[in-house]
Amino acid sequence: MSDHTKTEAAEAELFAFLDRIGVAHRTLRHPAVFRVEEGREIKAALPGGHTKNLFLKDAKGRLWLVSALGETAVDLKALPAAIGAARLSFGSEALLEQTLGVRAGSVTAFALFHDREHKVTLVLDAALTACAVVNFHPLTNTATTAVSREGFAAFLHALGVTPILVDFARSPPVVV
Repeated sequence: MSDHTKTEAAEAELFAFLDRIGVAHRTLRHPAVFRVEEGREIKAALPGGHTKNLFLKDAKGRLWLVSALGETAVDLKALPAAIGAARLSFGSEALLEQTLGVRAGSVTAFALFHDREHKVTLVLDAALTACAVVNFHPLTNTATTAVSREGFAAFLHALGVTPILVDFARSPPVVV
């Protein structure tokens, strides 16, 4: 099975899961987006909070996924003290694929769908929870999927994921 076919199958499985748990979603297809700065026209077509997602590993081997508003500054040197982590660095692409089933450039909170063993701890930007609609890649960076704040909370609840809420606007960042 090609990587493209695998991605399409995983995306279809994600959408079926969202449908099954009653989470309305809207997806916009677009050229691949690799960085937050790209895709201004995509953001204009899908209102709401657009995200950046960082897959991290700490010095003790714990895995972390930070989901924040695209414009939020994430201080990776100050964050460990707030969340009880050791020194943080970016996780390798192999580890990302193994645990979340996505490739670099497609990191998304929706990939927690693949983390059946709950190896990854979600760190969620408190500012993101204030957005009525949130936008994430649906396991690929060639689309963006919008769900309501309540729909995203239902998605996390259905997975058994309780995020650590962090106020990144404070310096240093604090858990809220």
